Amino acid sequence: MDDGSRVLSTAIADQIDAGSVSAAVERQRARGLRVVATSGCFDILHVGHTRFLQAARRLGDLLVVLLNSDDSVRRLKGPGRPLNRAVDRASVLLSLSAVDFVWLFDEDVPRRAVQQLRPHLFVAGGDYTLDRLPVLDVLRRLDVRVEILPYWRGHSTTRLIAAMAGAGSRSDLGRADH
Repeated sequence: MDDGSRVLSTAIADQIDAGSVSAAVERQRARGLRVVATSGCFDILHVGHTRFLQAARRLGDLLVVLLNSDDSVRRLKGPGRPLNRAVDRASVLLSLSAVDFVWLFDEDVPRRAVQQLRPHLFVAGGDYTLDRLPVLDVLRRLDVRVEILPYWRGHSTTRLIAAMAGAGSRSDLGRADH
């Protein structure tokens, strides 16, 4: 890791530390702000993600993204994932105006993070149904409202990876079109 990456990693680490995020969110909650949370891997950010995050943010005063750690993504998606490290995924998410905080968690399902965060609202994408939401048990116990937002078909990280793999076999891949 070069010096620039080390500085970025340190700055982001302070912004994704569970204790720091929890304290910051608690200060905002004390001011009467409505906390919205969502979770995911966000390995390659795409238009489906940005639309989802913007819609989620509009449902409250601040949005906390519970972000799967690299180990968690690997367990959920397989040995070739994530393509981007957690610190990089968090940095990209934090650059979006819709995202106020990123909370990095290592579980496959963010039960402890949700329990500690206690959001007013938890938002999931339309690829879930309420009965298939893995963290529903904690949300119900905490009496957290759940909203399922529409899924933008044709926009998925898995689809992007497959398209890139297909492009890798084409002869025009070596062109310098950035």
